[in-house]
Amino acid sequence: MNKPLFMKIVDHLSNEFSFFRQKKDAAGRPGLSGLQKCTAAIRLLAYGTAADAVDEYLRLGDSTARSCLEHFVEGIIYLFGEEYLRRPTPEDLRRLLYFGENRGFPGMIGSIDCMHWEWKNCPTAWKGQYTRGAGKPTIVLEAVASYDLWIWHTFFGPPGTLNDINVLDRSPVFDDIVQGKAPKVNFSVNGRDYNLAYYLTDGIYPNWATFIKSIPLPEGPKACKFAKYQEATRKDVERAFGVLQARFAIIKNPALFWDKAKIGNIMRACIILHNMIVEDERVEKTQYDLSDFQHGDGHGSSHVSQNYSTDMPSNIADMMGTRKKIKDKQVHQQLQADLVEHIWQKFGDEED
Repeated sequence: MNKPLFMKIVDHLSNEFSFFRQKKDAAGRPGLSGLQKCTAAIRLLAYGTAADAVDEYLRLGDSTARSCLEHFVEGIIYLFGEEYLRRPTPEDLRRLLYFGENRGFPGMIGSIDCMHWEWKNCPTAWKGQYTRGAGKPTIVLEAVASYDLWIWHTFFGPPGTLNDINVLDRSPVFDDIVQGKAPKVNFSVNGRDYNLAYYLTDGIYPNWATFIKSIPLPEGPKACKFAKYQEATRKDVERAFGVLQARFAIIKNPALFWDKAKIGNIMRACIILHNMIVEDERVEKTQYDLSDFQHGDGHGSSHVSQNYSTDMPSNIADMMGTRKKIKDKQVHQQLQADLVEHIWQKFGDEED
């Protein structure tokens, strides 16, 4: 994290929350500054150490450091959660569709997968629910990431005994589409029109119209080429998980908190900070011309409709119809076949 970005966070927290303002004790001596408290919290997130590890460097005791961490993550979620954990806007969708089309996948808006965070201090009564096999208790995070490692969707909290399909059954990832609150996406592949954007997934996910998987045992040059590009592009979410854990070792190490709500706040705050760093390090972030994202490179076209409502949900009949479209296996098979042809036409002449 760059220093200007960190100082921006410190200023916002100091202005909005009295906990981060420097106060005087009964003897008139100045207490801990907001910079000290935020530095202690960010060090605990970044290094994943015990709470008393910052005592020598910042003169904070064990309980004070934990209090700083808890207030810090709550402040990050309150101040920046709405902006940096948002669903894609029409402008975001245009950019995602543009880059997805350039990579050979018209209509693709990201990759979806799950990761597990070990819970060291899981209550004994819950260990059977959160432990799979002979492993350790874990909590599952479902996320959608794009080409630039921005995390667009998070669903954290299911027990570690669940697999990706069980988590998907609980996930709100398609709620906006089902309720008619999401922007309409239209695109064409291999001369055929589609109206539901999709995610790239691994093999465990079901054959839905909104998921495109690789071919497990590809036969022939077209299937091999498609499998190569699908598996390479799907690694975006794996890379996002790796970068998230590398930036915040507290997620990589076993969780030491007892309270699951506090663990959830830490995960959400780390994802928000990750997205803030991604935006801060995006060199071309001020050079995007959204008019360029209306169409691709001639091999396909994508369009995002501005006519949608975020206030009035659809009726139950529309919701059931949309859910049926999302889970349509025939559309999934047709879209995958069209993408195989599209990838071959776009990249078939390249040498592997």
